[in-house]
Amino acid sequence: MKFKNIACGFLIASFLWSCTEKTEEKPVEATETTKFEYVVDQFADLRILRYQIPGFDELMLKEKRLVYYLTQAGLAGRDIMWDQNYRHNLQIRDALEKVYISYKGDKNAEDWKALETYLKRVWFSNGIHHHYSNDKIKPDFTAEYLTYLLKETDTELSGEPFDVIFNEKDNKKVNKKKGVDNVASSAINFYDPTVTDADVESFYAKMDKGPEGKPIEVGLNTKLVKENGKLKEMVWKSGGMYGEAIDEIIKWLEKAKEVAENEQQAKTLGLLIEYYKTGNLGTWDEYAIAWVNSTNGNIDWINGFVEVYNDPKGYKGSYENIVQIKDFEMSKQMAVLSENAQWFEDNSPLMEEHKKPNVVGISYKTVNVAGEAGDASPSTPIGVNLPNNNWIRQKHGSKSVSLGNIIDAYNNAGGSGRLKEFAYDAEEIALEEQHGKLADKLHTALHEVIGHASGQINEGVGQPKETLKNYASTMEEGRADLVGLYFLMDPKLQELGLVENWKELGKAAYDGYIRNGLITQLIRIKLGDDIEEDHMVNRQWVSAWAYEKGKADNVIAKVEKGGKTFYNINDYAKLRSLFGELLKETQRIKSEGDFKAAQDLVEGYGVKVDQELHAQVLERNMQFKSAPYSGFVNPILEPETNESGEIVDIKIKQPESFEGQMLDYAERFGFLSKN
Repeated sequence: MKFKNIACGFLIASFLWSCTEKTEEKPVEATETTKFEYVVDQFADLRILRYQIPGFDELMLKEKRLVYYLTQAGLAGRDIMWDQNYRHNLQIRDALEKVYISYKGDKNAEDWKALETYLKRVWFSNGIHHHYSNDKIKPDFTAEYLTYLLKETDTELSGEPFDVIFNEKDNKKVNKKKGVDNVASSAINFYDPTVTDADVESFYAKMDKGPEGKPIEVGLNTKLVKENGKLKEMVWKSGGMYGEAIDEIIKWLEKAKEVAENEQQAKTLGLLIEYYKTGNLGTWDEYAIAWVNSTNGNIDWINGFVEVYNDPKGYKGSYENIVQIKDFEMSKQMAVLSENAQWFEDNSPLMEEHKKPNVVGISYKTVNVAGEAGDASPSTPIGVNLPNNNWIRQKHGSKSVSLGNIIDAYNNAGGSGRLKEFAYDAEEIALEEQHGKLADKLHTALHEVIGHASGQINEGVGQPKETLKNYASTMEEGRADLVGLYFLMDPKLQELGLVENWKELGKAAYDGYIRNGLITQLIRIKLGDDIEEDHMVNRQWVSAWAYEKGKADNVIAKVEKGGKTFYNINDYAKLRSLFGELLKETQRIKSEGDFKAAQDLVEGYGVKVDQELHAQVLERNMQFKSAPYSGFVNPILEPETNESGEIVDIKIKQPESFEGQMLDYAERFGFLSKN
């Protein structure tokens, strides 16, 4: 699960089932770290940032080599994510890149600038659909102009791959709306275009789920296709679908295994290699268990077909890779949360039968990212909690990580303008400036470490993707958010030494969440649109439910001031009680598999937008230049070799431009290129 920083241009609060984010910019003090040039580029609604890798130079050569091999393994699978996102993405990307490199004509023309921006947006989203809204990206140039460019550069792009750039076909990558065939109306390439909701549900209902009590994640690493009227899976493995890229992943993983820090790490990498070779989901579970128990050493990673957010039915995993170096000092400070996980479970407002009697194996660490690929790049999470298979989490535990250097990059690239525009008063601004950063970090940690690990499903009830269906992801993210919100206003945090003033920090956290859930996140969607992205939906249904249920006691007031709308919290203690009440109900829905209650909660509070308020928010936001979304280029790891070709050191360089890195990746890692 992921905690995604969707605010990306402002700051953070996001995670891996996955998770939360903020939209307002943060105030930044002038420190040594801000001298680093974080901002690479800005275009459309996107900003491209750099991140540093603290601690890399202190690693031993063997550890540096391990990091390098793992990052290369991740990048080797880059094209997989492009093809998963849409069946024509690779062909479109290859053609546009050839045009971009080869065209010798007027590059000051508005049409050319529009094509450059379109290509950058496509690069950012790993395809022609927006990385967050899932809407197809509309070009600001004509089909005639692209035809001219193709002819001038001797580039081939015709038929459906050309037409789809301009027409209304496949307009939504992932469609989870109520009342439609979610599979048939989604352009995601996990299913043939002829496959329907009913096909998917029928196919997987009949499939062997594995041993009782230890179900495998059926469908996780396959595309479901229809051949001669019969459904069959195409497995993503060596020798199967995506085999060319997977063989390259395996090559680098085998090099990584040779320099593993310890026996457990080598065993874990060996199981991942075996999984890629066979596609066996039983082996994937063995790997996940070994990975959870691989806690020693300085280096860790996430690699595989992991998160299922991009599947409207919640079966198929998107390819991703994150390579991590442990930040031991910050990890030590935050380890107290995982050490006290049972206390949080015992003192949560859940029904007793929904609490875990024995919370096991939770590890929480702050890490510094050394490289990302696939679903984690350029748009990245700021925190991760894995594995996703519930029985493994319950019996063997989970790992939670906070991506410290990513969070620092967001913080240091921000400003304070939006906060001052959308906060109700000077007190709210002061609370955010004094406590906001720590509140964000703690909410992220509580969401991932305590939230996703809490609660249990009733015996005999299926997995959420089976019971809650298209609402499973937003319900899980909202549930984990609520766990964090409930305990952010608890003196236990001060008792554990995590905060100096729990009440003030809790107030800042509540202010920020309500402000984002009801106002500032609206800058990310177009006027007239519903909210569709799972994290945005969960933030609104949590906030809107609490606002409505607290109206009688004026817990949260909707205030008009100077022609502008604000939400002001009058009673933080009662708001905490409301969060606890909603958390209890949300866990009940998950534990009992109550689809109707999930549907009513999400559709009733999380999807529809007050259009008058939305128009006002967009108008107020026009004064700010920073983009609402951010993502990253990766630092370049350059091996230095001796005369024998042996690696003697690895140096870090920062990429000069976003387009430079994207073109370099296409040349070096285009293993599924369709041109």
